Amino acid sequence: MNLAFPFGFDTTGRTAQANTSDHVRDMIELILFTALGERVNRPTFGSGTAQLVFTPNSDVLAAAQQQAIQAGLQQWLSDLIRVQSVTVLAEDATLQVTVVYLLVSNQQQQSQQFLYGGPTQ
Repeated sequence: MNLAFPFGFDTTGRTAQANTSDHVRDMIELILFTALGERVNRPTFGSGTAQLVFTPNSDVLAAAQQQAIQAGLQQWLSDLIRVQSVTVLAEDATLQVTVVYLLVSNQQQQSQQFLYGGPTQ
């Protein structure tokens, strides 16, 4: 069963579900924006990407975070996806992460972009 994120209920009062593609996207987002140590029973879960918004931009930092994200995705989602590329761009107070991956179940390539921070609209 693929639960929808954020957790909620559908119109029938049952737990909301998502298709495989949406479920995987939700799981990637959870890994990206969960800080290491944030989950008590899984201290290595996450990548701490959200914390980059508050650090000075540099090519070295972006490269290190790309490696951390790719390692986290491979550790936690290796049975569902094959990561092909990760791109991290930090500009002012906005962080943009692009993940290109292959769904194992149907060999379909997906590309997802995640934004964090920046001005609210």
